[in-house]
Amino acid sequence: MLLALIQIIGYLVSIVSTVVIVQFILSLLIAFNVVNLSNNFVASVWHALNMILDPFLKPIRRIMPDTGMIDFSPIVLIVGLRIIQMLLAGLYNDLYMSGGL
Repeated sequence: MLLALIQIIGYLVSIVSTVVIVQFILSLLIAFNVVNLSNNFVASVWHALNMILDPFLKPIRRIMPDTGMIDFSPIVLIVGLRIIQMLLAGLYNDLYMSGGL
């Protein structure tokens, strides 16, 4: 049961990480005028990605100092999710090795 929970969390971490990377790439494309927010499809994808990631990124942005033009909160989010994933995997290994499962 615990292994299934750890695998589900790992899957969710990979999905959120992928969404963060897609948002980053799209923000670069928008910043360099490769795509334009006046396009309805691009605007809807941009707004959907922001709606998905804002609940995760807002608390990080409140804690982090202002760095000007560069937003490091997506990197902090990915690193934090990976740390949680590793801690859960380590917990599972400890329980498995001690015979607790």
